[in-house]
Amino acid sequence: MQFPTAARERIAIASYPFREFIAGREEKAGGGEKMELQEFAAHVSAQFNIKKIEPWSAHFRSLEKAYLEELRAAVEKAGGAIVNIAVDGEYSPYAADSAEKERAVALSKQWIDAAVAIDSPSVRMHIPAAKDSKPDVERTAESLKRVAEYGAAKNVVVHLENDDPMSEDPFFIVKVIEKVNSPWLHALPDFGNSVAAHDDDYAYKGVDEMFAHAYGISHVKETEAGEKGKIAHVDLAKTFGIAKRHGYKGYFSMEWDSPGDPYAGTAGLIEKTLQNLS
Repeated sequence: MQFPTAARERIAIASYPFREFIAGREEKAGGGEKMELQEFAAHVSAQFNIKKIEPWSAHFRSLEKAYLEELRAAVEKAGGAIVNIAVDGEYSPYAADSAEKERAVALSKQWIDAAVAIDSPSVRMHIPAAKDSKPDVERTAESLKRVAEYGAAKNVVVHLENDDPMSEDPFFIVKVIEKVNSPWLHALPDFGNSVAAHDDDYAYKGVDEMFAHAYGISHVKETEAGEKGKIAHVDLAKTFGIAKRHGYKGYFSMEWDSPGDPYAGTAGLIEKTLQNLS
């Protein structure tokens, strides 16, 4: 994966913050006036002068070939590029139930194929909590080793995010990545998730460990809604400093995940990101 050096070219817009505005797989056909995912690249280019996007799996209407070809063509027509797919799923790669583990691996492979179809260089695979097991490094690594091998065969990098505080703790993710030990499996550091879930010392150490294993993409947040609606505030200068210290060259995806207008929030994140990258 070749990364640009210009600061603005390293910025992407995640579709997740605009979930109320974009139609997805759970939308009824013809219902509402929501934007289609195919329109998103052109929309954010006009709104923010940003050409890179990171679509969320829930915003895909389908994984059928015709739909994916239409999405790819629309992004190309807008002069944009997809830099990652943020994939959520319901099957845990560390479940004690072997059938559930197989479904988790199969889902990951399906989205890697989708990434190839829309020319995305990477996917972020969610690690859902298992109903029958606590997070388990060995079982997770066993599953994700197969996913990383499939990604390697398709030239698609697989990322893991510090998202769910129980099943995706940053130190747990690092242990899994180190256990798999593949250049096709990397961390996706989220600026805000760990800060919202833990005290600052734990959170920033976790982010530091994540950036030590990061490669292609990270999620920029300034605030994050935690338990009982409490808003956690991210030290942007400190977090960008961590990224720089680790020599991170990948994309910074804007993910406004707090109450308020996502357009104004995203615009503010872009401005502050450019300041920190200057």
